[in-house]
Order: sequence, then C-alpha cells, then structure tokens
Amino acid sequence: MNALVHDFAPAADRVFADPRRTKLRTRPFKALGHFRRLLKDKENTAEVFAIFEALPRRDFVPSAEAFMASEPAAGIYRQEPELPPILDDHAALRALGAGTVAAAYCDFMEREGLSAAGLVEEEAKSWGDRPRYDDVLSWYGRRHRDTHDLLHVLTGYGRDPLGEQCVLAFTFSQSPSPAHLFIAYLGGLHIKRQTKTKAPVLAAIREGQKLGKACPRIAEMPIRELLAMPLDEARRKLNITPAKHYAEAHRVWAQEGQDPYELMKPQTA
Repeated sequence: MNALVHDFAPAADRVFADPRRTKLRTRPFKALGHFRRLLKDKENTAEVFAIFEALPRRDFVPSAEAFMASEPAAGIYRQEPELPPILDDHAALRALGAGTVAAAYCDFMEREGLSAAGLVEEEAKSWGDRPRYDDVLSWYGRRHRDTHDLLHVLTGYGRDPLGEQCVLAFTFSQSPSPAHLFIAYLGGLHIKRQTKTKAPVLAAIREGQKLGKACPRIAEMPIRELLAMPLDEARRKLNITPAKHYAEAHRVWAQEGQDPYELMKPQTA
C-alpha cells in the first residue's frame, strides 16, 4: 500500500453545489478594510480569507465543472478526499525519500512552524457561524486553500512579505480570484512606500503572475504523485523556472541593510 493512503473516502451522496448556497457579492470597500487590518498583523490569515470572500472568483463554478468533467478528476476525488491529513503526515511524506517534493515540503513546514491543519483553523476564524456546505464545490475550493504552502516549496518563494505577494500573484494565474492580485499588488506598493527600496518589488510580483500562468493548475493535479517526485523534476514538469526578480530583490535588500522579513511591520495607527 502507498504510504500516503488514508482510510477515509468522500461522501457518496455529495452534490456538486448545495442548493442553499447564496451568490457572493463583490465588496471592494470591505476588502480594503480587511487589508488595512492585515497590515497591522501580516500573520492574521483570517483577514486574508475575509478579503477573498469580499472579492469572489467569478469563474469558480465553471472551473470546478470543467475539472470534475475531466478524466483525472474522479480518481483524484476518490484517492485524495482531503489534503490536510496527507500533508500533515510528515512520517509518511519523509518515507518518500530525500530530494523529493515531500521532503522539501516537510522541511519548509517544520522550519516555519506551520501545518495544513493550522491553515484550516485560520479559515474557520473568518468563517464564524455562517453555514458550511458539504458539496463538490467546497472540496474543490479546499484543494486551492490546502496547496498554498506547497506553492511556496515549488516556486522557491519564502514567507517574507514579498514572497507571500509573489505566491498570491502566482496563484491568481492558477485560480483567478481578484483577491489574489488585490493583496499582492497593494502589498507590494505598501512595501515600496514604507521602505523606499530600489528592489524590483512590483517586477517580482508580475514575474510570479507569469510563472503561475506557465504552470498547470497544481490544485487539479494528483498531489500524492507530485509529492513523490524529485523536486527538480517536478519544477521542470510544471515549467517553474527560478524567480529572478525575487532573488534580485533579496540581493538589493542585503545591500541596503534591510531585513526582507521586516518589510511589512505592524502599523500602530
């Protein structure tokens, strides 16, 4: 048996879209309010989820429909009912061997003190008491959420503020929610304004967007197979090339004496 197979399966009677679902409205001013609160604490992931709710992805349903009609979808839906138990089983992931995507993912998550379950908890904070739906749309959306940190590993973007903005820009090309670009570019402009840096911040974000466009949709791939691949091979297969502007930004910050992880300090007013 594959080391990553878990003993659970999706609900057999899960509908594609729960009829009780209500259509989300675009609320840019609400999104801006949440972004301002995010600037006060960049680790407050609940504000990020709130921005995504205020700026919903318009093609989400047709994209889910197209994916579920594709040949790989049935196998992925059956074999990967939920990703957090797979991604948080580091013993099984490390059994796949050194140099794999899985090993790099474990190194990243352990170094940063993160877990896939922790991201689920952060989303729950923003969700509150609103209804949840056990339908295929929710499952499809969770795959995009749960692969976020895997994108850091595959792209090489760190968890410094610019790295996060670049991952969001990359993700926009994979899952075009306006919230991705809203946070990415406003975050980039905030870094430029606050630091007066000569680093190519906006160019790095645009580069992330281009890299995401050249890459197949990772959330629609069999994640177990991806985790088992050597990291370099996975990057070649996914057309993920080195992020040159991001690396240049870090080089410039080293010359300027600026810490890349302190570029979005909490605002006090």
